[in-house]
Amino acid sequence: LHQYAWTRDRLLMVTLADVASRVEVVTPGTWKREPVAGLEDGSNTVVVATDDTGDEIFLDSSGFLTPSRLLHGIAGGALTEIKRAPSFFDAADLEVSQHFAASDDGTAVPYFVVGHKHSQAPGPTLLGGYGGFEVSRTPGYDGVLGRLWLSRGGTYVLANIRGGGEYGPGWHTQAMREGRHKVAEDFAAVARDLVERGVTTVPQLGAQGGSNGGLLMGIMLTKYPDLFGALVCQVPLLDMRRFHLLLAGASWVAEYGDPDNPEDWEFISQYSPYHHVSGDKTYPPVLITTSTRDDRVHPGHARKMAAALEDAGQKVWYYENIEGGHAGAADNAQTAFKSGLSYSFLHRMLGT
Repeated sequence: LHQYAWTRDRLLMVTLADVASRVEVVTPGTWKREPVAGLEDGSNTVVVATDDTGDEIFLDSSGFLTPSRLLHGIAGGALTEIKRAPSFFDAADLEVSQHFAASDDGTAVPYFVVGHKHSQAPGPTLLGGYGGFEVSRTPGYDGVLGRLWLSRGGTYVLANIRGGGEYGPGWHTQAMREGRHKVAEDFAAVARDLVERGVTTVPQLGAQGGSNGGLLMGIMLTKYPDLFGALVCQVPLLDMRRFHLLLAGASWVAEYGDPDNPEDWEFISQYSPYHHVSGDKTYPPVLITTSTRDDRVHPGHARKMAAALEDAGQKVWYYENIEGGHAGAADNAQTAFKSGLSYSFLHRMLGT
């Protein structure tokens, strides 16, 4: 159950069905459940408001290809679109599909593919994921992604890996502390599945993540370098031996474990990216970005990792903005530059 709200006579219930939203009207007494008509498959819908003296409802619905729409209607009746946010890219040639990859322990991991219709040959693909703190990654509209990646021929993939909350609290808790390895295993499983299904090839597959997702990129770089053609690692955690001593890091001990506890460091040390940098492997090109003013994840993580990669003879690109906090940018101009930097890097490295 994701959300619920009452009207005078009905219960409006939003659940996550394989990560996308399912909205139903429930009639008390019989408790009959009926789907709300007029919502797109694979969309993310939330209840904006309901009328407890009548059956009037307002919903907000969006998806990978559809910007936010404000919908109005009567519970159990048809919906009317009142207004929608502007579109920023042409989605006529795009389609969304959902697939499942088998992780190392057999768990089925869902992922969405936003690709071009009738495309047969493997092409440049960007894989995104987060995997932490019970954060659910559901379908949503991203105008920058659409303009700078999809409109230029790229395919986008969103992996709903463990560590998030897509399937409830258990999807998160099983990937905490000593179970942290499942996050990376899930993401790697999706990467392999994309290649096996012919969506892309290893040289054409890139991945991008920030913060906890930046930690994931660091693990992909050092533990799974043979799966990717390029990586973008943003405002990342990377030195897991000292993360709890820097800025807000102490508040994440419940998620990752306590490095000062030898038993915890035993499993943390197995994946800490900074401690697994090697000159004996061939790493894909990586762009690391951070902010001098990041008040959550210390920029020292990114700086040390870039220096260690350079010392090991690996290819690394580094950019540090002096403003912006954990967002990495302080205004629209800086945000635009940061996005342009990341996507131009991916286009160059993945051959588009």
